[in-house]
Amino acid sequence: MTDMTVFDVLLWVAFPYVAAASFIVGHILRYRYDKFGWTSRSSQTYESKWLRWGSPMFHYGILGVFAGHVVGLLIPREWLYFIGIDEHTYHLGATWLGTVVALITIAGIVILLARRGAVRRITRVTTVMDVVMYVFLAGALVLGTIAVIQFQVLGEGYDYRGTVSPWTRSLILFQPDASLMVGVPLIFQLHVLCSTALFLIWPYTRLVHVLSVPVWYLFRPYVVYRSRDDHRGARAIRRGWEKSPVIESKHPKQKQRVGAGR
Repeated sequence: MTDMTVFDVLLWVAFPYVAAASFIVGHILRYRYDKFGWTSRSSQTYESKWLRWGSPMFHYGILGVFAGHVVGLLIPREWLYFIGIDEHTYHLGATWLGTVVALITIAGIVILLARRGAVRRITRVTTVMDVVMYVFLAGALVLGTIAVIQFQVLGEGYDYRGTVSPWTRSLILFQPDASLMVGVPLIFQLHVLCSTALFLIWPYTRLVHVLSVPVWYLFRPYVVYRSRDDHRGARAIRRGWEKSPVIESKHPKQKQRVGAGR
């Protein structure tokens, strides 16, 4: 067992749980007290040409990155062996397909950041938390890509599924084992810490829109629109006073005229 220090426990046990608590409690409080701020604060009205390229590249790419991390971190290798995915097949998919997806995602975020800096109207509506969020988001992507290229593509490979993956699952099962992260290469450690910090600040940024899935839209009642016009036609509205309608009085020989102005 690798010797641990208090600093290791703070980094690989305390910090992840603080980030998880911030992620959960922060979203609850944000939704409760800032529903009108629960938005991605779209800037499409300011500029759309760069956005048309950068946004799909980033969003589709990040979905691929997320899927790769779910498989690599949360699913034990024995489960993959059981369904016929051996080590070689997994290595090829995780390394080459993961690298391509990561590069597409980085290209997308580079376009979005360049757009945000080049278009003055978008720069003016960029908040401090936007800048902080982009720093950690881009940092996590870049560090993870460097780690894969350095060890998996150019190097002899690093078995993160024997260290980082079980460490992640130990946190989820509330049986944290910080010793698993002590001997992990520095670039992987920085990637994990940067990603953890991103989860820490997530509820206080525009990233909350990721959890906005319009499920209840499928079950809401229909919105009924009714015309104010009795004739319900597309006729022009006459301005001025109309002739008052004549209504029958209780007395047979007496009629009553009621004024109706428009």
